[in-house]
Amino acid sequence: MSALYYYLFFLIYPYIAMWWKSFPKAGRKSWEALIPGYNYAIASKIAGQPAWWAFLMVIPGIHIVMWMVFNVSYIRKHGFFSLTDTLQGIFFPFLIMAKIANDETVQPTFTTDWEKQTDIERRKNGDHLVLFLTLPIIGHAVALTLGLLQKKKKGRKTIIKEWGDSILFALVAASGIRTYVFEPFQIPTGSMEKTLLVGDFLVVNKMTYGSKVPVTPLSFPLVHNTIPWVDIKSYTTLEKLEYTRLPGWSEVKNYDVVVFNYPSGDTAVYDPRMPNGLMGHDYHGIVNSEARRLFETSIDKSKIPDRNLELQKRRAQLSEKYEESKLDSVMAIEQQKLEKNIQKIVNNLYQDFIDDFESWKDKARHEIAVNKRTYSNSEERVISHYGVVYRPVDKRENYIKRCIGIPGDSIRIEDAQVYVNGEAAPIFEHQNLQYIVSNISLPSPQVMKSKYGLELNRDYYSSNGGAMNLTETELATLKSKYPSAQFKLYNRLIADVSKQSPGEKVGNLQYYPKSFDHSNTESNFSTFWVPKKGETIELNPYTVTWYKRIITAYELHSFEEKDGQYFIDGELATHYTFEMDYYWMMGDNRYNSADSRVWGFVPEDHIVGKASMVWYSKHPAGGVRWERLFTGIE
Repeated sequence: MSALYYYLFFLIYPYIAMWWKSFPKAGRKSWEALIPGYNYAIASKIAGQPAWWAFLMVIPGIHIVMWMVFNVSYIRKHGFFSLTDTLQGIFFPFLIMAKIANDETVQPTFTTDWEKQTDIERRKNGDHLVLFLTLPIIGHAVALTLGLLQKKKKGRKTIIKEWGDSILFALVAASGIRTYVFEPFQIPTGSMEKTLLVGDFLVVNKMTYGSKVPVTPLSFPLVHNTIPWVDIKSYTTLEKLEYTRLPGWSEVKNYDVVVFNYPSGDTAVYDPRMPNGLMGHDYHGIVNSEARRLFETSIDKSKIPDRNLELQKRRAQLSEKYEESKLDSVMAIEQQKLEKNIQKIVNNLYQDFIDDFESWKDKARHEIAVNKRTYSNSEERVISHYGVVYRPVDKRENYIKRCIGIPGDSIRIEDAQVYVNGEAAPIFEHQNLQYIVSNISLPSPQVMKSKYGLELNRDYYSSNGGAMNLTETELATLKSKYPSAQFKLYNRLIADVSKQSPGEKVGNLQYYPKSFDHSNTESNFSTFWVPKKGETIELNPYTVTWYKRIITAYELHSFEEKDGQYFIDGELATHYTFEMDYYWMMGDNRYNSADSRVWGFVPEDHIVGKASMVWYSKHPAGGVRWERLFTGIE
C-alpha cells in the first residue's frame, strides 16, 4: 500500500476523531481543530506533550509509533487508563475519541494521584501493556531491576510508569537516529580484511550521502530485517514508500568504504547453518549452481563410457593382434581416441544443458522454493533449509565494500590490478592478494603472527607456504626474510570463449555477468562501463547481457527478447536510458570477497552510508582489540 494513504489518513483523522468538539473542553477554539498540521500541535499540547512532537508523526519510520503514543496520551488526559482503553488508544482509538467529543461528563482534567491506590490500580494494567509493547519482556526486566536500586518516594510515579515512559521515548529517539543519522554495523565476514576485521563494530554515517527514507517504515524498532530470538520478519509491507533520499553533503566517491543493501538479496535463501537463519549468499548464483547439479544428476551415466573398463576391453582385443612390445604404443593411440569420444559425448550433454538452461533454472527454483533443498559444495551433500524470502530494498542484508567504480566509470581488472578509466587504482595499505608460495619453511603460527602479523585462520598458509593472502608490505617483508622462496600471484586469465568447450562455458556462470559467453575471473575482468543516470545505451546481445538485470530487478521493467528484437514493458525497444546511478563494489580481501565481481552493480537506492569509524573490536577467539578502538576508516 502506498504511504500516500497513510498521510491522507493523518490529514482526515482529526475530523474522524471530532476534535472540533473536544478541543473546546480543553479551552481551545473549534477552528483550531480544522487546520491541518496546526491541529496536531494543539492536540499535542492538550495531551500534555510539547507541540513540536506533532512533527514526529510525519517522519517515516517513527510516524505510526508516535501516532499511537499521541492517542494514548490524549485519551489518558481524559481519564481512560484501563487495559481495554489503552489497547483501543493504540490500535483503534475512534470509539473513545467519539466519547470524548460527545460525552459532556468527560473532561480533560484527570490527573493521576500517585498517592491514591485506586488511581494507581486503575492505570496499572495499561502501563504494563505500554511497557510490554515498547520492549517485550526486556523492558520489564530493566524496569524492575533498576527499580530495586531506587528508593521509593511518596507521590512518585510507579516504577512501570516511570521506566515505561523513559524506555518508550528513548526507543523513539534511538529509532530516529538509527534510521536517519548513524547506524551501528558489525563486520561479519573477512571480505574487507585486513582493512576491516571480523568482529569490528562500525559507525555508519547515513548523512554523508543523504539519509534514505525507509521504504518499509512499519517495522520493529532498532533491528534490521529479523527480530532476534524469535526469528521472524521485523517489518510489514502494508505501507511502502517510494525511494527518497534526503540531501547529503557528499556524493559517493571512488574508493570510499560504503555500507549498502545487498543487491542480490531481493530473493534469498534462508540457510539453517547460519546464526538466526541468516540468508545465504547470492540467490541467483545458487539457482545456477542448483540447475547444474540437477542436470548432472539427471545424466544417464551409461551413455558415458567407463574409461578404465573400455581400455581394459580394448587392450584384451588388441593383445591378440599385436606383440607386447608394440601394444603399449597402440594403446596410447586408442586411449587418445577414447578420450576424444568421451569428451565429445560430455560436450554434447553440456551443450544440451546450455540450450535448455532456462528450463533447468526453473527446476532449480522449484527445488529451492518448494522442496526447500540445495546442494552444499562445502559439505558435499543436499541440505534442507527454510525456503526463499523476498526482501524490500531497505531490508536486504547490509554489506560493506570499497567503492571502486562510480557512475560513468570504465573498469577493467588485469592480473588482479584494477584500472579505472584507464588508470591503475591505488593499492590500499591493507589490501591483500593471494600468492602461491613455494620453497619456504615457516615457523609456528604464533611466530608468524607476532613477527609478520599473519594469522593462520585468515591468511590460509601452511608450514610450507601454499596459498597466502598478503598485503604489499607483508609480501615485501617475506621476500626479504626468505630470499629463496617463490611468490607467484594466483592469476586466472580470461579464456577465449570461442575455444571453450560447453563444459568450460558452464564454469563462466561463476562471475558477473554470469553468462556462458563471458569468462571473467576473480583476477581478470573484461572492460565494462558503470551505468549512469540519464545515459542511454543501445540494446544488443552484449549490453543486454551486462545490463538486463538492472532493467528488470532494479528499475522494475519487464524485458523480453523475440526473434532478435527487445521489448521493454511490451514495447519494442532499441535503446535504454538508465533511471538510477550505479556503483561497482569490491572487497579489499580480493581473493576472498563476494562482491560486484559475483553479483554485479549496486543501485543508488541500495546505498546506506559511509563507514566512518571502528568504535569497538572483538577478536572472534575472544578478547578486545584495544588498538582498533575509535580508529578511522580509510
